[in-house]
Amino acid sequence: MPFLDRNDAACRLASALSHYRGKNPLVLAVPRGAVPMARLIADELGGEVDVVLVRKLRAPGNPEFALGAIDETGWAYLGDYVPMTGASDAYLEREKREQLDTIRKRRAQYTPIRPPIDAKDRIVIVVDDGLATGSTMIAALHCLRAKQPVRLVCAVPVAPPDTADRVARYCDELVCLETPDNFFAVGQFYLDFPQVEDEEVVAILRGGHEKGRKG
Repeated sequence: MPFLDRNDAACRLASALSHYRGKNPLVLAVPRGAVPMARLIADELGGEVDVVLVRKLRAPGNPEFALGAIDETGWAYLGDYVPMTGASDAYLEREKREQLDTIRKRRAQYTPIRPPIDAKDRIVIVVDDGLATGSTMIAALHCLRAKQPVRLVCAVPVAPPDTADRVARYCDELVCLETPDNFFAVGQFYLDFPQVEDEEVVAILRGGHEKGRKG
């Protein structure tokens, strides 16, 4: 600790996930930051890469704070602290609609020439660059569980202990390299933590699709 950058974190995760090498896992990234990480992990393990699209539900007056998250199906996870934020039912419904609309636009942008890769009967590894509240990851895992993977794995470099415990209940295996008590934000555990842009995500997903067709 800390990680040099996302590539460093991804290499360490790939090592921790080496028991899936050669089993053609489907490595799914939570965009955008985790997409380059998922590409590296999939290459190391001999798997495929795609995205799982979920969106944070933002607290009123504090958009950086997650009330919960929503997935592509419209299912939403809400934290038990929502009543304390002043979010009304009407506010939550508006926020859900707005974020679901963003998800649909992202899917059309990221994988315009193909549908999502089917997770059914696959070993599925869901990757993010770190967890704070865990709400987005929980929504992703819930969405994927319904698709009937043979094994559902969550792989992240860092998360607070209570978040790691909460997320572990939604997957078959949690791989979390560090669980520090002194946790304020994911970025504090990286020396270099640049923003990943949509153009990079599109290029990675297009490259992975073309590689898969040639293979």
